[in-house]
Amino acid sequence: MLRTHTCGELRISDVNKEVTLTGWVQRSRDKGGMLWIDLRDRYGITQLILEEGKTDASLLAAARQLGREFVIRAKGVVVERLSKNDKIATGEIEVRVSSIDILNTSKLPPFTIEDDTDGGDDLRMKYRYLDLRRSVVRENLLLRHKMAQQTRAYLDSQRFIEVETPVLIKSTPEGARDFVVPSRLNHGEFYALPQSPQTFKQLLMVSGFDRYYQIVKCFRDEDLRADRQPEFTQIDCEMSFITQEDILNTFEGLVRHLFKNVKGIEIPSLPRMTYDDAMKYYGSDKPDTRFDMKFVELNDVAKGRSFSVFDEAELVVGICASGCAGYTRKQLDELTEFVKRPQIGTKGLVYVRFEAGGAIKSSVDKFFQESDLKKIGEKFGAQPGDLVLILAGARDKTRKALNELRLLMGTQLGLRDKNKFSALWVLDFPLLEWNEETNRWFAMHHPFTSPKPDDIKLLDSDPGAVRANAYDCVINGTEVGGGSIRIHDRGTQQLMFSKLGFSDEEARRQFGFLMEAFEFGAPPHGGIAFGFDRLCSLFGGSDSIRDFIAFPKNNAGRDMMIDTPATILQEQLDELGIAVKVAKP
Repeated sequence: MLRTHTCGELRISDVNKEVTLTGWVQRSRDKGGMLWIDLRDRYGITQLILEEGKTDASLLAAARQLGREFVIRAKGVVVERLSKNDKIATGEIEVRVSSIDILNTSKLPPFTIEDDTDGGDDLRMKYRYLDLRRSVVRENLLLRHKMAQQTRAYLDSQRFIEVETPVLIKSTPEGARDFVVPSRLNHGEFYALPQSPQTFKQLLMVSGFDRYYQIVKCFRDEDLRADRQPEFTQIDCEMSFITQEDILNTFEGLVRHLFKNVKGIEIPSLPRMTYDDAMKYYGSDKPDTRFDMKFVELNDVAKGRSFSVFDEAELVVGICASGCAGYTRKQLDELTEFVKRPQIGTKGLVYVRFEAGGAIKSSVDKFFQESDLKKIGEKFGAQPGDLVLILAGARDKTRKALNELRLLMGTQLGLRDKNKFSALWVLDFPLLEWNEETNRWFAMHHPFTSPKPDDIKLLDSDPGAVRANAYDCVINGTEVGGGSIRIHDRGTQQLMFSKLGFSDEEARRQFGFLMEAFEFGAPPHGGIAFGFDRLCSLFGGSDSIRDFIAFPKNNAGRDMMIDTPATILQEQLDELGIAVKVAKP
């Protein structure tokens, strides 16, 4: 090795040791008679010291020529620092340098390699290999590494086996858009990159591998946002001879194991909430339960007062913001404008103040007497000082809008603390959802999810009422995992495909291999997949999964560093049989 120690391991107990360090020059501070150099590697920073009268003059002159990010090897003796730095692990010592070798020079970086850098997102993504030198980014990847380690440790302890599944698979019409890969040997035919290993892990259950997992790369060609990338990683798992209860218990164990062994936090057992209750009380199938502010439905006390906004609404519903009766008119107007934004789409907001002195004031005083407003307050259990915010309209749209308002209030009131964690299971999702544009049913999870046995009879008469054997794991308002008990017999799978609008021929062409496998003794099975990138960002306190991916794409799906997607040579297109004309480079 070119070094005896890393830049993060020397301590006061190492004083008087001769050491050799290697790394990058973080910065230099030249005080004339003394020169300090901060030397950095992935393990930390060690301060080097050179001093006139104690350091060879030629060495001191050479050291003064070192630029930021030069790669060097420094030899010297560990000494105790006079001015200690308690912000770094090596802050009690420094190395008095006896020799320096320049291993490589560096151009001046386009941004400072510091925790608080001056580089914008695009610039840092273009030079991602430099951004990765920053300790905050490095710590994110170390967290990701530990998450993967602990995931494997837990699943190994539960007798799961890790199996790799194919990356070049068959395109299917359900779900998000596929990334497709043309075949050179079979012109006009294409592979697809997997959106998940779903059918392969089910086939592994048919094969008798009763506990499978894989930390696997998946691909979806969809619009991007902070928690989406065109390629992402998931913890993919499947089990045989189990019930839904077995799945929930096993993977609740995984979640609690990760919190304990990565974050050092003991979280309680995960509560369970039905999909219907999640929508009724939070307006979302991924409720943020770090704070209360549950929805309260007001149809019985709000209608019949000659206020058409309420009287003509399918649903009148609100939330109570504790201690917010003192909101100014400007603040209330800002909340109103928020819910009227096109992406939320309500016509307005009604408020009721329960003031500290006992007075009740509202934006609908001309329609409601004080006794009516008191009844509204009683529904919430409102106390003096509280503010009730009410929306009205079509049921589903209004719930969705109130969810956005609830989250905004939670943020404004500091109730969405990233260091606080609230996890739960959401159960009993609808099996199917109706798409108005295509005029047909779609699987809410995927076509291989089994219906609740008691609801199968409703598939013909009332498909929208059929509940799925499906479950999501939600943490802090983010869906981090989802799965289901699968269909494991050909007859039920064919019935499911027919309800989704597949002809027998289409089902056979797309999934004939799976239905045939079900005829060779497929066991009852089910599974779950966790978004690994999302889990990492949640544990790391970030809103963006990009911070926890070594080489992410930007919001347009581009890799700014290697400049892709890009055109390819006409010769390559000709080989693939693709008739697209591109300019020669």
